[in-house]
Amino acid sequence: IVWPYELEDSWDGFVGDQAARFLREHDDERPFAAMVGFPGPHCPYDPCAEYAQMFDPADMSPPAPYVEAHDRHMRTANINGYKDSWNGVDYTEFTGAHKAKIRAHYAGLVKQIDDLIGRILEALRDSGRLDDTVIIFSSDHGDMLGDHDLIGKGNFYEGSCRVPMLVRQPGRGGRTVEPGLASLEDVTATLLALAGVERPAYYDSVPLSGLGLEGAGRQRVFGFLGDGTMNFDGTHKWVKYSSGEQLLFEPDADPQEQTNLADTDAGRDIARRLDAELTRELM
Repeated sequence: IVWPYELEDSWDGFVGDQAARFLREHDDERPFAAMVGFPGPHCPYDPCAEYAQMFDPADMSPPAPYVEAHDRHMRTANINGYKDSWNGVDYTEFTGAHKAKIRAHYAGLVKQIDDLIGRILEALRDSGRLDDTVIIFSSDHGDMLGDHDLIGKGNFYEGSCRVPMLVRQPGRGGRTVEPGLASLEDVTATLLALAGVERPAYYDSVPLSGLGLEGAGRQRVFGFLGDGTMNFDGTHKWVKYSSGEQLLFEPDADPQEQTNLADTDAGRDIARRLDAELTRELM
């Protein structure tokens, strides 16, 4: 659908403008921390008309194909879940045209947030705080947007669980891409380290790598859902679901996650190793 009002009168517009207002009106010399949580991009995929027109569904990249062997149970659960009263949409029929339109609207929602973050950065600059403020941008999840005939989140495919993370750290200069693993939970330890606060010993959170912080970087990203678990070592992703699927993917070589390596000669030893690590983490 299309949001029938202006950006300022949308959920994201309200959040972005209130964040900018806080920064302009904040009259305190002490350090501050602020978390700005945009509701979008999210269903019901409702960009404002101006942003809905920016992206042509015909220009959207095609979604990853459905794979019967490891998508059947998730597809059924996905359909049934979205029929519930919280959403009330039946995705039993999910056409290519529908997927393309959703992806275009999602891009419009992302662009809205991009522009709103621009306003926040402008408020930081105008208030003289930009050059001593650390900014971390990320998300708690992605959206399948038709990949594997799925919508929303709740699985360990790339579209659902691999999200952007951008860090602006004043004084470091240049632009780099950090190849190390990162998890959203690591934002906590990163902010504590930057503030000179000791991290509690019981934290799973570690400082993000690439920022010059002691004890930074992680070797694994573990994921836990009510019906599934994941262990990712940066090359191979091992996933187990309560419905019985056991999946091993190599996302860099197979970005659409079409080939399950779990039962291949090369994949069995990798699966056993990652499963043992996952079991230790769970226990």
